[in-house]
Amino acid sequence: MLPKSKNSAQSSFFLGFEEQLSAKHPLYILANRIEWSVFENAFKKHYSSNMGKPSKPIRMMVALLILKYVRNLSDESVVEQWAENSYYQYFSGEHSFVPGIPCVPTELVAFRHRIGEEGMELILKESIRVNEPPEPGGGATLSLDTTVQEKNITYPTDDKLYKKIIKACWKIADREDIDLRQPYNRVVKKLSTVQRFRKNRNGAKKARAASKAIKSIAGRLVRELGRKLPIMVLGQYLPKLKIYQQVLSQKKGDTGKIYSLHEPDTKCYSKGKEHKKFEFGSKASVLVDQSTGIIVGAYNFTHTLHDSKTVPDALEQYERLTGTQAAEVFVDRGYRGMTVYKETRIHIPQPQKNITKSKRKKHSRRAAIEPVIGHLKTDYRLGRNFLKGIIGDHINVILAAAAMNFKRAMNLWRTEAIARWKLVLIYIINVYRIFMPKNLNWTF
Repeated sequence: MLPKSKNSAQSSFFLGFEEQLSAKHPLYILANRIEWSVFENAFKKHYSSNMGKPSKPIRMMVALLILKYVRNLSDESVVEQWAENSYYQYFSGEHSFVPGIPCVPTELVAFRHRIGEEGMELILKESIRVNEPPEPGGGATLSLDTTVQEKNITYPTDDKLYKKIIKACWKIADREDIDLRQPYNRVVKKLSTVQRFRKNRNGAKKARAASKAIKSIAGRLVRELGRKLPIMVLGQYLPKLKIYQQVLSQKKGDTGKIYSLHEPDTKCYSKGKEHKKFEFGSKASVLVDQSTGIIVGAYNFTHTLHDSKTVPDALEQYERLTGTQAAEVFVDRGYRGMTVYKETRIHIPQPQKNITKSKRKKHSRRAAIEPVIGHLKTDYRLGRNFLKGIIGDHINVILAAAAMNFKRAMNLWRTEAIARWKLVLIYIINVYRIFMPKNLNWTF
């Protein structure tokens, strides 16, 4: 149910935020630059007008999502800091200080799923508008690259997965009061001890035998649960049991392998990095405007596609966000295979005798997308994706890109304020130089 509207004209007993806070603070400026009515009008359709409990204000929930990624915080941390930070509260639409948390952290999870990928693209679109990019005359020049946003899982090995299956079977048996023929608690503990000493003398052979025994035990427990689970609850556990069976049956060279029990859609990527041979997560595509440095596209792919196959979806998203078509897109050699999409030319670096100076400069400019991806990973939560499922992959990459755009605008306003103070200081120094005695030694 939609919340009741607040009367912003009603004055507080104390002074409001507009009288207390600095109007030059970047969050204060950003709060007045964002068109919050765009989100309120777009997200109203996800709420009932006369049924259910009144929800939290839409502006507050959107602001919490933006603050979470701009400040690189978890759901719990951003809710706690909101109760302590006046600028966070003003950014969320409050007019005076509110003691207490704005919502339960799990409400952010529900809100993300409520608005979905379409709502996240609306936030990214607003972040592009806030930066006020210049109107391209005849199409923009973009840089495109892909990266892997890793899922929050441990490095997968067969032994880890088999032991997790065994523990999951024990939990299901306890929950449903199933009497297992043999739980193998002590056996698994002894076999794990044997595996620890695989580097000792003659330990490798014993460790291989222990791994084989653990796999056999996991298979026995899964089959026994399939036989003994009541019909009433079998459908509830059937998807999990199918995942367990697939993990036990998969081999080294199989395609579509499962690398995590709680994130079965995780894929394995090998990007040729020397320090990290394999990455487990999903592929993300990032599109950056070469003239402004604004991120104008962020798209997630759940399949192991070749880079050239990601170009259509990335450019379609760019058209949705900006309403225009790009003139040129500069990519690396991993995109070999596509040169044109609709009216957009795809430029891949290759030996050319008569290459123009401007084109060479644009190829060099494409390298600037690499630090952008680096900042997305280290500062804006793209390095480790903690959101669950495929929808979590889509949401995380879009919000990370939107947060970097918002932070870019905030940094620009901060540097503009510093530059104005520098000009004032230089003016004062020049005045003193003119009117003060000449014998003073001015050194700067």
